[in-house]
Amino acid sequence: MFPATPQFEAALAIVKTLRAAGHQAYLAGGCVRDLLLGRSPSDFDVATSATPDIVLGMFPRTFAVGAHFGVVLVAPVEAEERFVTEVATFRSDGAYSDGRHPDAVRYTGSAEQDVKRRDFTINGLLLDPLHRSGDLRAAILDFAGGLADLDAGVVRAIGHAEQRFAEDHLRMLRAVRFAARFGFDIEPATVRAIRTLATQIHAVSRERTRDELTRMLTEGRARRAFELLDAASLLREVLPEIDRMKGVEQPPQFHPEGDVWTHTLMLLEQLQPGSSMTLAWGALLHDVGKPPTFRVAPDRIRFDGHVEVGVAMAAEICRRFRFSNEETRQVLALVQNHMRFADVEHMRASTLKRFFRLDRFDEHLALHRMDAMASNRNLAYWQFAHDRWRAMPEETVRPHPLITGRELIAAGYRPGAQFREMLHAVEDAQLEGVIATADEALLFVREKFGPASGG
Repeated sequence: MFPATPQFEAALAIVKTLRAAGHQAYLAGGCVRDLLLGRSPSDFDVATSATPDIVLGMFPRTFAVGAHFGVVLVAPVEAEERFVTEVATFRSDGAYSDGRHPDAVRYTGSAEQDVKRRDFTINGLLLDPLHRSGDLRAAILDFAGGLADLDAGVVRAIGHAEQRFAEDHLRMLRAVRFAARFGFDIEPATVRAIRTLATQIHAVSRERTRDELTRMLTEGRARRAFELLDAASLLREVLPEIDRMKGVEQPPQFHPEGDVWTHTLMLLEQLQPGSSMTLAWGALLHDVGKPPTFRVAPDRIRFDGHVEVGVAMAAEICRRFRFSNEETRQVLALVQNHMRFADVEHMRASTLKRFFRLDRFDEHLALHRMDAMASNRNLAYWQFAHDRWRAMPEETVRPHPLITGRELIAAGYRPGAQFREMLHAVEDAQLEGVIATADEALLFVREKFGPASGG
């Protein structure tokens, strides 16, 4: 009935210890939901009637990182184990003035009262891991109708939906993420509450919003997530640049699938669970520059300069959501280079090899494949690039330089701005297979740039 993992065993030991001391203790939240759905939880949380000071005193390795909200982290005694178990005291919360944390926490001995302050019914289930029955559902304490909603495939706020979302605005995005992840629907009253409060999502920190969006993009149901964001009036609040894709027509001879929004959804549909966040965001943003560059020319619809505009817009989105510099560089590179595959069959050898040098070129390949499959389904450019990239040895793509500035100085050339041009030209010739030795490189420089002064 339960997974044989160190995380579960640690949580079970905590429950047993708390029960032996006369306290109530259950597994709670997402781990219970996932077990009932036949999924393997990555961690296990414990809910208990024991107050934080009692929990801190009962276990040898504890961390009071959230004790003022009733949460203590308990670590295994074995130092090599690198996980912790969250142990939360039953509580009822006061008002949430900041839309994230309760102004006051009141501990309670009632498990039911604790459940009633949680977010969604499917996350409000408690599980008695010491229950003697072999039936998992028989070991469940369900005070909010979570079992019925799991069976029906529904995400429903516990109690009054607007109150739950006013307490923590991030719950609006979490409702979308859970519904997408599990293939559930959001219960109508819960959707209405999200629409009513959608503008308040801006009170959530951009980092927390970014993390929720990234999870939506990388959990394997990205298209469904963004359709739900749109239906819940959240898309235009968190990503207005994506919302503006709707209704932006594309030339049917290249994009028979429809407008930019439909095309982007078709890319998102191809993102596999566990996709990197940079590939996922690159897929989302690759055509973000199309809406502002749309024009109807005499021959067809055009998006002149949409790549350059898209890079600038993507940079602003990455800044807004506080991506790391490394993450930003890769997302922008994906946007900047996604149209270059149309030229791969005609690139000079040096240009193609430099193209292959792009960091994480496998992501560029993956994005182009999704882009093609979401439009004309022509994979010829992808196949050409894929086959040559896979067949080309690393030393051919990034050969050791034949000469450096040191050899140019030794040959009598004066250091200056032209050195960069000289070395780039030498590398081009090397990548083209025109030259292969240092002597040939110096001769190439003399023939192309003239002899060194006095040479």
